[in-house]
Amino acid sequence: MTALRKASALAAALAATAALALTAPPAGATDGHADTTITLPGATGTEGVARGAGSTFYAGDLLTGDVYRGDVRRGTAAKFVDAPAGRFATGMKADLDDHLLFVAGGPTGQGYVYSTTTGAPVASYTFASAPTFINDVALTTRGAWFTDSSRAVLYFVPVKDGRPGAFSTLHLSGPAADVSGAFNNNGIQATTDGSRLVVAHSGQGAVNVVNPRTGTSRAVRGLRVPNVDGILLDDHTLWVVRNNDNEVVKVRLSGDLRSGTVQRTITSSLFETPTTVALSSGKLVVANAKFDTGFPPTATQYEVVVIDR
Repeated sequence: MTALRKASALAAALAATAALALTAPPAGATDGHADTTITLPGATGTEGVARGAGSTFYAGDLLTGDVYRGDVRRGTAAKFVDAPAGRFATGMKADLDDHLLFVAGGPTGQGYVYSTTTGAPVASYTFASAPTFINDVALTTRGAWFTDSSRAVLYFVPVKDGRPGAFSTLHLSGPAADVSGAFNNNGIQATTDGSRLVVAHSGQGAVNVVNPRTGTSRAVRGLRVPNVDGILLDDHTLWVVRNNDNEVVKVRLSGDLRSGTVQRTITSSLFETPTTVALSSGKLVVANAKFDTGFPPTATQYEVVVIDR
């Protein structure tokens, strides 16, 4: 692909991202929570956030691919990964046992792995060419799963003896295979035993459960979550970020993951198109993407919002 065609493809994918936030309403009032922010100094945007060891968290710079490491208790953050030119950073997850940080590369079609000890690059993958948007990451004891918001597939990177291996592609069927929307499969999480994947579908405003062996999927009944973006699975509690609505929704899933019920909606005056959520030191850490300012976003500061759950 020529540089011009590549730039055009990236622009089209990023325009689709921006379209998700054009109608974002003003942030709501706080829901009885002591909300604070932690600034990502020098960041040009943010989209993904992940829990680290102890009170540590990681957050990405969307447009540069850089990664910040912060501390929820101290309320500080600093650049940890100075990514090579041309990278993006969307969703991310930290494999604490293997000291690896997996980062989705958005419109590049790539995924990246860094050391959580030093921030050094460990591996990179080219999953797909345009049209593609590698959006988020989930971890199991066997490796990392990546979503593609433009294709009816998931990508799997195995980890053995602390080293990531060659990736494979899982073709989806059922509701998770729907790619009729501008953005489709988005946030992803895995059950503790890795036997099921929970995948948010932005176009459907729904959450689907995927069999990681066969790619078959089914919808979680009774759960309607328009503008769903990142998700976080904590036992049978599912935290859902609804970006354009400036909300994080707490959902209770049934034991078999076949149905879900919204228990609470969290809003904050600090939210500006939140995208992903992590849980650190008993607090929700939410990436504040600020797509309401345009795309690329034009805010002068980017941060994560920290909320007592």
